[in-house]
Amino acid sequence: MNLLSTLLAFIVALGVLILVHEFGHYLVARWCGVKVLRFSLGFGRPLLVRRFGPDQTEWVLAAIPFGGFVAMLDERERPDQPIPEADLPRAFNRQTVGKRAAIVVAGPLANFLLAILLYTGLNIYGINEPRALLGAPPAGTLAAQAGLSLDGAAAGSRASLEARSLNGEVVQSMVDLRWRMLQQGVSRESADLELVDGQGRVRRVQIDLSSVAGGELDGDFLRHIGLVPAQPHRVVGDLTAGGAAERAGLRKGDVVNSIDGKPVESAEQLVNLIKASPGRLLRLDVDRDGLPLSVSVTPDVVGSGSAASGRIGAAIRTVFPMAMVSYGPLDAFTRANRQTWDTSILTLRMIGKMFTGEVSIKTISGPVTIADYAGQSARIGLTMYLTFIAFISISIGLMNLLPIPMLDGGHLLYYLVEILIGRAPPERFMKWAQRAGFAVLAGLMLVALVNDFMRLLT
Repeated sequence: MNLLSTLLAFIVALGVLILVHEFGHYLVARWCGVKVLRFSLGFGRPLLVRRFGPDQTEWVLAAIPFGGFVAMLDERERPDQPIPEADLPRAFNRQTVGKRAAIVVAGPLANFLLAILLYTGLNIYGINEPRALLGAPPAGTLAAQAGLSLDGAAAGSRASLEARSLNGEVVQSMVDLRWRMLQQGVSRESADLELVDGQGRVRRVQIDLSSVAGGELDGDFLRHIGLVPAQPHRVVGDLTAGGAAERAGLRKGDVVNSIDGKPVESAEQLVNLIKASPGRLLRLDVDRDGLPLSVSVTPDVVGSGSAASGRIGAAIRTVFPMAMVSYGPLDAFTRANRQTWDTSILTLRMIGKMFTGEVSIKTISGPVTIADYAGQSARIGLTMYLTFIAFISISIGLMNLLPIPMLDGGHLLYYLVEILIGRAPPERFMKWAQRAGFAVLAGLMLVALVNDFMRLLT
């Protein structure tokens, strides 16, 4: 079922992104007076073909979903088939450089506009994100060296600090903190954090990120520098009537911190400890309504002999403290533009650091990893799925603007050369550039697929 939902989420996301990209090319081509012959969603054998519109454009759904194209009237495409005299002014190759550039750039621009639209809607609706609660930093990390500590920060028996602002700007959530800290890390700039503990006391630390190594930008950057998320709560759920948990006085909503003095790191660990202790008295340290207390419970014995296991008759849930982050329409739109811009700049910086060797090429993801992220985000919820689509839309827009022949950016490069030399680049040069561009794209796809394969193995 997970595989099916992953494939469906991936295909829907990919279809939307390709449709938006190609529709950008189509709309601007029509506005510029160019005749559009075919709009294809996908490549290969057509599965569905319909003709409509003033030019009887072919609208095609093709068998291979990894891409699409808009075919425009162009004398260079079929030199052996003369174009009717009346249609010649509408041929793409007869347009000014400015019009051709506008048509080419419209695809990536449509992807950026989609991201802005999605981010704006999400910012207005509100996104439920984990609060920026931090646990103790590992020794030797940049956060520990900066003096970040949980000393005296405990609320009940659970200690954490909540990041309130970064460089003077309010931190909305853990997602917001992670993103902005990554930006500081890429820039090798210091991060001034204002934090508040469970008693409302404010602390400030300055984390110097000038020594961050390129490899630390991969994976979970916050953990690399010592900003470790606080442990999620292990919360008692529904109780079995008359079960050991109910008899001992546990209540639904109690947060379990430790058993017999051993910290509880996961719901699975808690369940396994209970199973391994049939008939043995256990002391559970819990928080109830923010107050610490101890509850003694003896798990009921299930089975006999070596197969005996303990059961207390209570569901255990993992709960992350969450915060609803939302904005008014104007602020939402402004923030959406900033999110799109910041994501674009950070992505370009990461690409640049790949060329200098500061960031590993292992960060390049292929279709398998992207499909996996699509499935995971869809299972979490619609808001996370739309956030994923917005991020990938930005990535597609940027990728298509790279000055690589065969991509939109490659065509823009040709037009720049045409402006500089006063005529189109020689046909021989164009053919050589196309082959080089294909080789570069094939190499990138190979790297991405190898990375996907290695992630599956690990």
